[in-house]
Amino acid sequence: MAIDPYANCNLEVQPWDCTLETCCLAQSSFLYLPNYGGNLFFAIFFGIFIIPQLGLGIWHKTWGFAVGMVIGLALEVLGYAARVMLNDNPWSDNAFLIYLIGLTIAPVFLTAAIYLCITRIIVIYGEHLSRLKPRTIAIAFMTSDFLSLVLQAIGGAIADMAETNKDAQTGINIMIAGLFLQALSLVAFIFVFADFSWTCHKGVLDMDPEKQRIRQSTLFKVFRAGVLLATIMILIRSIFRVAELWEGFEGKLWNNETDFLVLDGAMIAIAVICLTAIHPGAAFGGLWQAANWNFKGKKSENIAEMRTKNVSGASDSQS
Repeated sequence: MAIDPYANCNLEVQPWDCTLETCCLAQSSFLYLPNYGGNLFFAIFFGIFIIPQLGLGIWHKTWGFAVGMVIGLALEVLGYAARVMLNDNPWSDNAFLIYLIGLTIAPVFLTAAIYLCITRIIVIYGEHLSRLKPRTIAIAFMTSDFLSLVLQAIGGAIADMAETNKDAQTGINIMIAGLFLQALSLVAFIFVFADFSWTCHKGVLDMDPEKQRIRQSTLFKVFRAGVLLATIMILIRSIFRVAELWEGFEGKLWNNETDFLVLDGAMIAIAVICLTAIHPGAAFGGLWQAANWNFKGKKSENIAEMRTKNVSGASDSQS
């Protein structure tokens, strides 16, 4: 049974003293009571995925990817756990701040992991086919991610601690700027991905034997599609959050939990499934590190030679 958000309103009671018997939901952060089951589901869901991400990251030594995924998932868990707490006490400032900042910035770390994937995909197909160097792509998008992260975190903190509607709106506007920057970066990323794919289709690929082996594998092709799908899901979520906050805390989207759970929770869940089930460590056939654009190996060495040295080194260490 739905709770009337305007029932029992009593402005004489301070928020920290409010209960469902003494105050109305309109005096809290939402016009609804966060659903216990739905938010608990997502908290557990994202928590479970931390385990395979850690395991696969250690097994395949995909350190940068693992760090981005684990931090992003941990923030998702904290955010939804905070919403579970808001079900018990919708007037809790601490729970609201954890939810607001946690779920707002979590996808930034997931996109950072995705950006590491595209740079290595470029190496596998041939750096000469990319208009921009992998290093340039990584630095540009991660810098944008960092600025987006700072704007969203600062905006969330200001909005939560604001004592006036004007100050709260200032915080919301800063958050919108961060989310808009994130959405813009994702659109640019999809364009770069599409442009590179088209260039690969028309150009001459790197004919290194190991790179050919990876490119021809079905798993790698599925991985590329999975990365693109994950990116689109996070983009949909970012556009939704911009629209949600555009209307402010009094807006219709902000106070519609169903839309939030579908267009935020479910979209990120699909992205996480893609980035876990089709893990880059497996897709790159054990050559995730060899495909690193940041390595300082000699240009005369191809991936096959690098892999042979790695295998020889491992055999010598075991003996």
